[in-house]
Amino acid sequence: MTILRRTLLAGAAAVTALGMATAAGAQDDKTKVGFVFVGPVGDGGWTYEHNQGRLAVEEEFGDQVETVFVENVAEGPDSERVMTQMALNGADLIFTTSFGYMDPTINVAKKFPDVKFEHATGYKTAENVSTYSARFYEGRAIQGLIAGSMTESNIIGYIGSFPIPEVIRGINSAYIQAKKVNPDVQFKIVWVYTWFDPAKEADAAKVLIEQGADVVLQHTDSTAPQAAAQTAGGVYTFGQASDMYEYAPEPRISSIIDNWAPYYIERTKAVMDGTWESVSRWDGIAEGMVGIGEITSAVPDDVKAAALEMKDKIASGEMHPFTGPLKKQDGSDWLAEGETADDGTLAGMNFYVEGIEGEIPQ
Repeated sequence: MTILRRTLLAGAAAVTALGMATAAGAQDDKTKVGFVFVGPVGDGGWTYEHNQGRLAVEEEFGDQVETVFVENVAEGPDSERVMTQMALNGADLIFTTSFGYMDPTINVAKKFPDVKFEHATGYKTAENVSTYSARFYEGRAIQGLIAGSMTESNIIGYIGSFPIPEVIRGINSAYIQAKKVNPDVQFKIVWVYTWFDPAKEADAAKVLIEQGADVVLQHTDSTAPQAAAQTAGGVYTFGQASDMYEYAPEPRISSIIDNWAPYYIERTKAVMDGTWESVSRWDGIAEGMVGIGEITSAVPDDVKAAALEMKDKIASGEMHPFTGPLKKQDGSDWLAEGETADDGTLAGMNFYVEGIEGEIPQ
């Protein structure tokens, strides 16, 4: 081999190595964002909307980011394993999107202090752990007004996932507003102890319908209750977390829509530019994190107008869904005339308001 050939080969090797290093460097420059999902991205509800937020991050930042996700992750030890693997694989930011991921998130965050974690609907924070949630109870208040106006049997069914403050808040909020427009209304609640299980959710809806409910609300993630109501006929429902518009104009007559995209974009950008700090965010209709899906033609015009007026008043701060006079289920005083509930009480709510029958499971 001639000296010239050796020189050319060495030069080519150097260029190749430089190219590989540049490519690796470009890959390393990407911000890697992980998402841990409790259900499938095609659930049509909660996880679907979180995944829409993930896709919005990709669209916003393009090749500056890489997103990864794992779906159907059970709350508990398995979620800790998934988070750990994401961190080991180079994630800079990890969103953990269910209440039951709270302690696993804190545990993994301690092991990876340079990784930022964002936990949805929880209350435990750390230097590298933020929390975020939406004021779903604001949307529940609007659903309660519509439900109380639409029921003919005066029985409203409610499918509860787990008896945690977030779900109890929603039941109370809906009941308060339903009772205001219909003093004869009753709530029947079925707990399914799952976020996503179409079979259990459908069975719960059928049980409530058999008990006389002609309006069914849900705090679970699948469209199964909508399908069950459609089959039964004469029953109204509301989309949960996502619009579920495929069941409009009825049985689904409106919905609560979770819009996570702006928050996910904001927090990813904070990691990218080095300004991320631990925060606790709780946004609602005013900030756009809670949306109200189209109120369909099945709802009378006067009821629709009242619901939209409530939405505007909540957004402006003129109205708070929890405004006294209100008593607790046991008859004890809670809020005086004109008094509104503070965030601390709402965040830890573990009681029903007066008029709701049954006990909260322990």
